[in-house]
Amino acid sequence: MKKDSGQATPDNCPKLIIVSGRSGSGKTTALQALEDMGFYCVDNLPAKLIPQLVNSLLQEKQHNIQLISVGVDARNLPNQLSSLPEVIDTLKTMSISTEIIFLDSNNNTLMQRFSSTRRKHPLSSGKRSLSEAIEEEHRLLLGISTRADLIIDTSQLNIHQLRETVKNCVGVKRQGLSLQFVSFGFKKGVPIDADFVYDVRCLPNPHWEAGLRELTGKNSKVAEFLEKEEITHKMVEQINAFLHEWIPHFEHSNRAYLTIAIGCTGGQHRSVYIAEQLSKNFQIERGNTQIRHRELA
Repeated sequence: MKKDSGQATPDNCPKLIIVSGRSGSGKTTALQALEDMGFYCVDNLPAKLIPQLVNSLLQEKQHNIQLISVGVDARNLPNQLSSLPEVIDTLKTMSISTEIIFLDSNNNTLMQRFSSTRRKHPLSSGKRSLSEAIEEEHRLLLGISTRADLIIDTSQLNIHQLRETVKNCVGVKRQGLSLQFVSFGFKKGVPIDADFVYDVRCLPNPHWEAGLRELTGKNSKVAEFLEKEEITHKMVEQINAFLHEWIPHFEHSNRAYLTIAIGCTGGQHRSVYIAEQLSKNFQIERGNTQIRHRELA
């Protein structure tokens, strides 16, 4: 779940993005994507030094640096990590737009990534196993993850998909809050970056219809099958109504992102169709809307 910084800054002010997350979740890839977008990136900077870095870079008038990104993770000393709330308060007084992006994956995925790359986890030791190190890192970074403006679940993303996700989220010129609709299959777990989760498994399942099993919710034949049922229209209308009612309240609290996850059993038919319909509705009205089908990637 995301939290808001409550920070209101002019659109033309310098921008700082703090990238954090557990080891193996893709922080390096995210920083590389930001660097490609023109951000001046620094990795593994002690948290207390961030205001000094920002102040120094903004004084480089010759280079006119307005976009800065800093990687902060468990390699920081504990007292550095615990000082982050104070650091963010300091940054607010500098009139710089600050956002925290936190990347994470489920424990099994992180275990697999470390096993396949044979890298040593920064917190592992002779007395601490890999699984224990992963859990300890979760505890150490809890103060950052709970303050994050955007949480990205990278469990099902490859490097290219993660780079694209970061570029889409950061690159959108927002006129208010950015929406992301994500379809998924419950059998592969609920996205950890979801703000709202809607279960559409009560809708008729195209999986059991001849000729529809191999198709997806983006196919017109699947759409025709679902649209024959009144319950499908009711589901879309009621989710639409809920979001229209509550999105303005999130915007008034300076929320930058909102992720709405739509789930069915396998993430191929019903959730894809519903996510497509909702995304189309809000894209017409807002423009700053994205869609991702987790199980179709």
